[in-house]
Amino acid sequence: MLRRRTWSGLMVSVILGGVLAGCSGGNGNTPATNNGNATEANGGSSSGENMQPLTLSFYSEDPNPNWSNMEDEVGQVITEKTGITLDAEFAVGDPVQKSALIAASGDYPDLISAKGSINKFVDAGAVLDLTELIDEHAPNIKKLYGEELKRARYSSEDPAIYALPTYSGVGHTSFNAGGGFELQHRVVKELGYPEIRTVKDFENAIKTYLEKHKADENGVPNIGLTLNADDWRMYISVTDPAPMATGAPGDGEYFIDFETQDVTYHFRRPVEKEYFRWLNHMNAEGLLDRESFVQKYDQYKAKVASGRVLGLIDQDWNYGDGEKALKAEGKFDQGYGHYPVTLSEEYKDTSFWPTGFLGGYGIAISATNPDPVRTIQFLDYLASDEGQVLMNWGIEGKHYEVVDGKRTIPQEVNDRKINDAASFQKQTGIGHYLNLAPHYGDGVKDPSGNYYTTQFPEQIVKDFNEVEKEVLTAYKATTWKDLFPKEDEFPVRPWGAAWNIPVPGDSEIVILDEKLKTITWKRIPEVILSNPADFDKLWADYMAELEDAGVEKAEELRKELVQERVEMWK
Repeated sequence: MLRRRTWSGLMVSVILGGVLAGCSGGNGNTPATNNGNATEANGGSSSGENMQPLTLSFYSEDPNPNWSNMEDEVGQVITEKTGITLDAEFAVGDPVQKSALIAASGDYPDLISAKGSINKFVDAGAVLDLTELIDEHAPNIKKLYGEELKRARYSSEDPAIYALPTYSGVGHTSFNAGGGFELQHRVVKELGYPEIRTVKDFENAIKTYLEKHKADENGVPNIGLTLNADDWRMYISVTDPAPMATGAPGDGEYFIDFETQDVTYHFRRPVEKEYFRWLNHMNAEGLLDRESFVQKYDQYKAKVASGRVLGLIDQDWNYGDGEKALKAEGKFDQGYGHYPVTLSEEYKDTSFWPTGFLGGYGIAISATNPDPVRTIQFLDYLASDEGQVLMNWGIEGKHYEVVDGKRTIPQEVNDRKINDAASFQKQTGIGHYLNLAPHYGDGVKDPSGNYYTTQFPEQIVKDFNEVEKEVLTAYKATTWKDLFPKEDEFPVRPWGAAWNIPVPGDSEIVILDEKLKTITWKRIPEVILSNPADFDKLWADYMAELEDAGVEKAEELRKELVQERVEMWK
């Protein structure tokens, strides 16, 4: 059942509420309103806008340990330009459970970034359809998204825009790699820069280095490979690499046949059994950290920060805090390079398999928000050229300069940005607000001919430390992406990425997926840590349990959603 809440519908409720209150002589408060003009496209705040201070509550499923309550330098400018401050809450523990509790409570934050849990808020009638607000009050948002705005529609049955996509940038081009398999620079340097192409290459590098260097300078044992299996990070470090190392794109828990769009729960692909057999082998050889499936996220990052972990299978945004700590201490040779590792050479790493603009995850305005117009205008300022430069580059004269018409980052600022990244972000706010706001991706230029973001080829190379440059040169590469298969080696997926296709809250898939997840998150650690002699039997038991739980029905229903999205995005 659709529970769409629109801006015009909300205004009718407010007006009727005011009329009834007037008739009854009541003294109830009414929501704040804003009749100011819409912001002019590309600019900042217009003089007609209401600039009275307004604090909006904001909830995000993602953590942000460097958040400083908008007291950072960029945050202060945003408040100055819009009058708005955010009172933010970031999920701890299980973010999906937290979102479910909020959606069921009826007490909604003003702004909501719920990622895949947005369906819970839609079903509860907790978020507004933003279509009218965008059309009437957000010219910069309309300009930024252009034709891609249609990819923000919820479904073909319910084409409302409940969330502005903020987890992918419009027009994005990847210039560097942040995933794959990671090895410390000191490992490949000592081994003479061996080819790191298959899991066997990766394993041999770790094993050879560990035989020579069993402990760090304090006698604490070095760790060959650790995995990050704490809660949802299980996907990123443990389960998602299986399809990507066996030639399949990152489509979440399901593999989609490109020609037929038939859907398979990806663990049921026979080749993935062999990937997990390799992890089982790594454990049996003593190369896998035995705490991988019991350690918490903070413990994982602390291990990375200790410099003792030789290898990772993760994304840099997930282990980045640990690596930043190493760089802050000048331990650059214990940082990580990215390698396109697959099960064997017959497969290609699929990190750069193109999706087109993803849509999906983003920022929503709640139905109880006190001033939706002010809120959409706040987001529209961030989507303006001025807002985009501010979020990405910071403040002119403080964080960047314009020399001969070109934005440049002074060396002392850049050094701190790279080598003391956590402290730099907390103080400046640069990068804090991108997942809060619509934004352009890397490689897109503004009207001045400068890039909106600071991730472009010349700056990326400039940002590498000397150790990174040395390793890249040895591999005849300029950036880590040079080591990976390129986008044009793969066809664009017409469904984007299956993991961000909204699932209706009343769909049977919700229950089926939870069953399959419970089984998988129990079984995968079990088979990895088992005696190799027991692996085949345990895997067969796992497959049988999936079938008993209704995996084939889940695959059928997923196929329907994939085909619906393909049709909607045509």
